[in-house]
Amino acid sequence: MEEIKEFFANLPSTTVSITDIIDILVVAVMLYCVINLIRSTSASRIAKAIIFLMLATLLTDLLNLHTVNYLLDRVLQLGFVALVIVFQPELRRLLERLGGKGSVKGLIGLASAQVQEDSPEAIEQVIQACDAMSRERVGALIVFEREISLEQIVATGTVVDAAVSQELIRNIFFPKASLHDGAMIIHDSRIEAAGCVLPLSDNRSLSTDLGTRHRAGVGISESCDAVVIIVSEETGAISVAIGGMLKRHLATETLRKLLIQELIGEEKSRNGVLDIIKGKTRRKGGN
Repeated sequence: MEEIKEFFANLPSTTVSITDIIDILVVAVMLYCVINLIRSTSASRIAKAIIFLMLATLLTDLLNLHTVNYLLDRVLQLGFVALVIVFQPELRRLLERLGGKGSVKGLIGLASAQVQEDSPEAIEQVIQACDAMSRERVGALIVFEREISLEQIVATGTVVDAAVSQELIRNIFFPKASLHDGAMIIHDSRIEAAGCVLPLSDNRSLSTDLGTRHRAGVGISESCDAVVIIVSEETGAISVAIGGMLKRHLATETLRKLLIQELIGEEKSRNGVLDIIKGKTRRKGGN
């Protein structure tokens, strides 16, 4: 805290150079990347708690509450050591982005906070397939690969490399098909592989009524930035896992909006992509 006070005390007499500006910009980009990395995950709640402790420490120092300030300062010092363990999935995601598909591309992906876009047609085919499988209570596990490569997961299944169509999706997840128990990986608007094995989540806060399919969907979403759709074989309920968080019992329209937002982006959705998809769906229904 003394260093912070000294910094602000000397601020008026400090001369800002080009290197200082570059230094500030680099730190700003790093903070921006960290915020994007942990948003919409359980780690965001921990980050808020850490910010609260830092503000409380600063406030107790200004109010001369020395004992409380000392305790909070010790908690922060020890807490930063534990952050490496707490934020292990997010740190792993950061390293995979920086090294998985090239350092430069990974860094650009972190800074831009944009995801690879899947075509609206491919997304709509998946939605229609999930809607049909939900009514028929056919279990399914579909993974949309984004920035982080899933090459190791693809290697555990059977390469398909085919255009996305609801007929093919339903055939793959047909209960008597050989690939129906595994996960389907969709990348760049194509079905890359099927019958893939996903890591199971060890999150104890998940509901006990969730089976292996749901835990596998949450597990892969914890270790990467993929969007995972799960159709329950028992109830037909549709769920989506993103960043380790599971959204359950989604209606078809809610699923559509969620996938458009995550895989295409809010801006393009507002520019009419969602209306285009709805229009195609209505025309197909009218034929």
